Amino acid sequence: MDEIRDGLFDWTAFRDTIRQDVHSHFHAPSGTLFDPMEPAEGLRRLQPQRIVLSNRHHWRHSGRYVEAFGVPVLCHEAGLHEFGDGREVRGFAWGDELAAGVVAHEVGVLCPEETAVQIDGALLFADSVIRGPHGELAFVPDFLLGDDPRAVREGLRAVLSRLAAEVEFDALLMAHGAPVATGARSMLRTFAEAPTAGAPPA
Repeated sequence: MDEIRDGLFDWTAFRDTIRQDVHSHFHAPSGTLFDPMEPAEGLRRLQPQRIVLSNRHHWRHSGRYVEAFGVPVLCHEAGLHEFGDGREVRGFAWGDELAAGVVAHEVGVLCPEETAVQIDGALLFADSVIRGPHGELAFVPDFLLGDDPRAVREGLRAVLSRLAAEVEFDALLMAHGAPVATGARSMLRTFAEAPTAGAPPA
């Protein structure tokens, strides 16, 4: 578990459903846990007060934390249909302050509830942007982008450019990729505005 900035932690764990390591995050000042997997240190390493899902697909190990700590789980209201199986998940809206210093921003595009979360000086993404094999920012592969990958990439580029212009942040956190500890706002803007940002090679 690595401390990216004061009180903001990142760790990886293997997600068997996709056969990959994924990233989870914890903001200690507000007690907010994001897209949680259980860290190697165990659940008791953390003392969460709530869980925030950056999209409906990131339930992951949330049930373990709910059982251990009795904390609420939050997801954007457009994704609540995923939890009709009895899991208790509360909805939030764009612009809501989910905890002190934690604000939900609209992404959409990939799925209606896709959320970017501002956490003090960091911005967290679900699946909108990932890290490529050389540490560069990238989009997920085309087969995960639906029937019109080019249109989805263009939509994401517009959203990422807007967020880079409007939201104050210096660090970038991703559910799929190592964090960018500093200089992330400029990095995201450059990626979003590049003519071929995230496009697969010809």
